Amino acid sequence: MKRIAMLTAFLITVPTIAFGSGFAKVGTFGVQELKIGVSARATGMGSAFVGLADDASAVFWNPGGLVNVTGNEVSLNHVVWAADTKLSTAIMAFNPRSIPGTLALSIRSFWMDPQLERTAYLPEGTGRSFDAGTTSLGLSYSKFFTDKFSAGVSLFYLHMGLAETAVNTGALDFGIMYRIGIRDLKLGMVIQNLGGKFVFDERESKLPVTFKVGVSANALKSRTQRLTGAFEFQHPADNLERANLGAEYALQEQFFVRTGYHINYDSDGLAFGFGAALPTGAKTKLQADYSAVDMDLLGYVHRFTLSVNY
Repeated sequence: MKRIAMLTAFLITVPTIAFGSGFAKVGTFGVQELKIGVSARATGMGSAFVGLADDASAVFWNPGGLVNVTGNEVSLNHVVWAADTKLSTAIMAFNPRSIPGTLALSIRSFWMDPQLERTAYLPEGTGRSFDAGTTSLGLSYSKFFTDKFSAGVSLFYLHMGLAETAVNTGALDFGIMYRIGIRDLKLGMVIQNLGGKFVFDERESKLPVTFKVGVSANALKSRTQRLTGAFEFQHPADNLERANLGAEYALQEQFFVRTGYHINYDSDGLAFGFGAALPTGAKTKLQADYSAVDMDLLGYVHRFTLSVNY
C-alpha cells in the first residue's frame, strides 16, 4: 500500500514539474494524431475512460486496465477524422498461459487517400501522387500486483511519412488502476507518449506527452441494469488543462447508451453513442459500437468499433 501511495504521488507531481502550466503551447509538439481517441465506446463517453478502461482498447487509454480482459479479445476501430483523413486500429488482447497478466498486440494507422502532386508551374497536377500518415506497432502488458492494484505499459514503434520523407521513433505509455471496492469505484492514471525528440524535414520536434487521471463508479447496478459514470482530468504538455465527463447505461449488458462532454477543449464538445452485444456462445460475444463527437466548425466525427470476445 505504501508503494502504491508513493507511485500515485509521483504520477501526480512529475507532469506538473516537467510540463509547467498557465499557457497553451499549441503547435510546439509533433505527431498530434497520437492524441486522437480510438474506440467508439470510450469516445461516446466523452473520452472519460482512463478510470474505466476495461477492454482491449485500454492499450491506448490506460494499459493498467488491460488486465480486465480475462479471455481473448479482438477489437477493430475506425475513425472518420477531419480533412478527409482516417484513423484505423486493430488490437488483439490475450492471456498467455506461461506468464501472469494480459498481453496485447496493436497496430494504429493514421492515413489519407493518395493526393495529386501539384506545383506552382503545374497547378493541375504533375501526374504523380503522394500519400502521408503515421503507423504505429504496439506491444502492451498489464498485470495485477495486488487484488486491487494493477499496472501496465504500452510500447510503440512509430513510422511517420510524408511523400518521400519518413522518420521512425518510439513511444511509451504507462498506466495504473486502483480499485477502491465501493460501487466498483476505480482510480486510473496514465502518462502517454513518453519518448525522445525526433527530426522531421530538418526540424526537431517532441512527442505530445499527456498526463491523465480519472475515476469511474457505478451509480446503479442490478441484475439487468448498470449505470456507470466517469470523470477525467488531463494535463497535456502542449495545451491547457482539460476535463472529460461521461456515462454509460447498459441493459442486460447487451444494449448500451452513452453520452459525455469535453471541457476546455478547442473544438470537442458533446459526445454520444450506442452499442449492442450479441452472445454467440457460453464465453463468446460479438459487439458493435458507434459514437459521434461534436467538433464545432469541423462537424461531427464518427467512430465505429467491432470487437469479438472469446
